[in-house]
Amino acid sequence: MSSNPLLQFSGLPKFNEIKPEHVTPAIDQLIAEGRALVETLANSESTPSWENFALAFENHSEKLGRAWGPIGHMNAVVNTPELREAYNGNLAKLTAYYSDLSQDERLYTKFKEIQSSKDFSELTATQQKIINNEVRDFKLGGAELAADKKARFKAIAEKLSKITSQFEENILDTTNDFSHLVTDEPTLSGLPEDAIQAAKSAATEADKEGWLFTLHFPSYLPVLQYADNAELRETLYRAYATRASEFGKPEWDNTPLIADILKLREEESKLLDFNNYAEASLATKMADSPAQVKDFLATLAQRAKPYAEKDMAELTAYAEELGITDMQAWDVAYVGEKLRQEKYAFSDQEVKQYFPEDKVKAGLFKVTETIFNVEVVNADAPTWHDDASFYQINNTQGQPIAYFYLDLYARKGKRGGAWMDECITRRRTAQGLELPVAYLTCNFSAPVGDKPALFTHDEVETLFHEFGHGLHHMLTQVDEYSVSGIKGVEWDAVELPSQFMENFCWEWEVISHMTSHVDTGKPLPRELFDKMVAAKNYHAGMQTLRQVEFALFDIRLHSEFNPNGNQTAQDVIEQVRDEVAVLRPPAWNRFPNNFSHIFAGGYAAGYYSYKWAEVLSADAYSLFEELGVLSEEAGSRFKTEVLEQGGSRPAMESFIAFRGREPNMDALLRHNGMGQS
Repeated sequence: MSSNPLLQFSGLPKFNEIKPEHVTPAIDQLIAEGRALVETLANSESTPSWENFALAFENHSEKLGRAWGPIGHMNAVVNTPELREAYNGNLAKLTAYYSDLSQDERLYTKFKEIQSSKDFSELTATQQKIINNEVRDFKLGGAELAADKKARFKAIAEKLSKITSQFEENILDTTNDFSHLVTDEPTLSGLPEDAIQAAKSAATEADKEGWLFTLHFPSYLPVLQYADNAELRETLYRAYATRASEFGKPEWDNTPLIADILKLREEESKLLDFNNYAEASLATKMADSPAQVKDFLATLAQRAKPYAEKDMAELTAYAEELGITDMQAWDVAYVGEKLRQEKYAFSDQEVKQYFPEDKVKAGLFKVTETIFNVEVVNADAPTWHDDASFYQINNTQGQPIAYFYLDLYARKGKRGGAWMDECITRRRTAQGLELPVAYLTCNFSAPVGDKPALFTHDEVETLFHEFGHGLHHMLTQVDEYSVSGIKGVEWDAVELPSQFMENFCWEWEVISHMTSHVDTGKPLPRELFDKMVAAKNYHAGMQTLRQVEFALFDIRLHSEFNPNGNQTAQDVIEQVRDEVAVLRPPAWNRFPNNFSHIFAGGYAAGYYSYKWAEVLSADAYSLFEELGVLSEEAGSRFKTEVLEQGGSRPAMESFIAFRGREPNMDALLRHNGMGQS
């Protein structure tokens, strides 16, 4: 067996052994093996079949993915210059390898042979789905292009891989680079005690006197929400809103990268005979066309805008009561929190005291165990950081069916946001069944002093959301790698389980068992919970329009915008705001420069999927509202028809099998307080 931990494929990743110097030898070896396998498969004179061709192709994909996964994960959560260099250098090689693979006409022809053979009907529905997906993806990968166009298509893919990674790095570097030291204690007026303590600890760590604030969310958000000092709020807001733009270091400016990304995507889609990149992107999604997406968003905007305008009028009037006659962007969260406290007589900070980490996790696991009939227990495995922990999911017989890592706190060198990613994907091999393993990553406030980590209710929702993604990956019963778990699930349906899980955070039956005041140990009072529910849809109109704004910007950028013209992405977001926004950021706000979802993630021409899937999730949850919040019957159906199916069949089929009908928007609007009165 190789001494390189990245080349050891039995069991879990050896995070305690993986070093940057292991990356290149491992990836070089696996790419060489992959190229040799391709030649063997392509030149074989045997009639291609599932067993002698598709399975061998899939097995190597799994092997390479399992080696690369821990590298990408560590690059995101414990980023160092050495690891980044190794990651970027090998990312280029992998992109070139996968480009060659996707353009190999010999492989494409063999997949088409299987698809058109008389034996195709003898394959399982899952195997047929994999073959059909492969034929589609080879076509989208440029397999049908002429040689000169293939070369250009590959060059585009390699360039996009490089600059989208750089886009994310620029945001991380800009975020890590900024800090603001407060030395005058009165400037901290209004800030919660734990935020002040965290800032004090950060200053001490940096060998400074005073209180140090950063752009990491646990530091940034309390300032925007609670700081009475408008100058402090403006300082942090301006730094956050202009990250990776022309207002900072030129080498970290994402503006030219955005222009390059859009030009390359446009060229790539034209090579494949699509009219624009959005059409190419939607080829693998539930939505049929950019026009359908725009109609969906327009309908949502039309329904939400009257509520948003009412929200904005209320906010503006209250700002004047606070003496803020010209409300600025950095005032909005502050005014909104003050108004919410007055309307509903509670604050996020008050609620946060009832959600210590251990109680929240126990509550999440209890919901999962009850409705899906599984058991979540602690387990041991090497991790990449002391903050990370490891768990095992068992079936009713006490046998393990999945595992997951949990890394909850924000820290330097860790990418912002929250996400689930695959570590190992469930599949059945000649050696037996390999169980799925997930990464669940958040960026919450770490424990301060001798107190446990405390989560806001928003953070509790985020944890439930990511765990929903994790359950989609972990509870699958599909044995074929390519459509197991979230693999093969249409991108605009992948948020269904995650958004579905958020609903449980608003049920007393759930919340009453997962709270304990950090000082008194008392559970959350029912009276306070009722106030939270009353405030649930506080300014939901504005929040919905904000998501519509981002989604419209994305779909228009990739379907209508001419990247070779005189307009910029910033012009497009301003035009969208002209139409739908009730809250206008300053002209110097550079949101596109930070929109990593579409410029560095997988959401290009797909950001609408958050709202699209929210329609599915709200409608799915309505069955639990009918049968009981913790209904085992509803949970069993959701597990069987949605979670266990993975990508083995179209998402709409899974939804209809679960709900008995196609989805509609009514449940979403009702959940957001925007239903018909």
